[in-house]
Amino acid sequence: MALRHAVLAALLDGEYSGYQLAKAFDIGVGNFWHALPQQLYAELAKLEKEGLVAGRQVVQESRPNKRMFHVTDAGLAELEAFAAASSKPSVIRDDLLVKVQAVDRVGTAPVLEQLQERAAAAEAKIELLGKLLHQLRGDADEEEFLRHGERIGPYLTCLRGLAFEQDHRDWCLRIAAVLRERRSTHAER
Repeated sequence: MALRHAVLAALLDGEYSGYQLAKAFDIGVGNFWHALPQQLYAELAKLEKEGLVAGRQVVQESRPNKRMFHVTDAGLAELEAFAAASSKPSVIRDDLLVKVQAVDRVGTAPVLEQLQERAAAAEAKIELLGKLLHQLRGDADEEEFLRHGERIGPYLTCLRGLAFEQDHRDWCLRIAAVLRERRSTHAER
């Protein structure tokens, strides 16, 4: 997947400025794609040049002018072609896993600390995603929303992000417990 497709998908929810897109990316799209604001601005410029998004200038009196972007028909066709193409399997590339792999030779203290930090970060993200899910579905319960909600794509990706963060938190806590137990057992010998 290229950043272009993630930007086009994010713009399906409406017209955004670059700043608003960065915020939307940070909350919703960040579950499956990370991009810095500078990357998003550069990608918007490319997409506009290719005719996949259209931008318009909004004049503001007390603030600098801004550009608002929306997906064009060509951009929607690009997303349709992307959706029809085969997806590659996911891969994990995580420096913490390398550290856990080497823990038998490098010591547990720094790895334990990082596992706890990751678990805490995952917990914070779980809370944020829970609030976002509630915001997306409004007063509807989840099953009702999934059956009849107007736009469920962002909700479905948010569910995946939630499951990922819950699993990641649980794994970090389990591995930390295993390492602490092993450390105390080996210290007694």
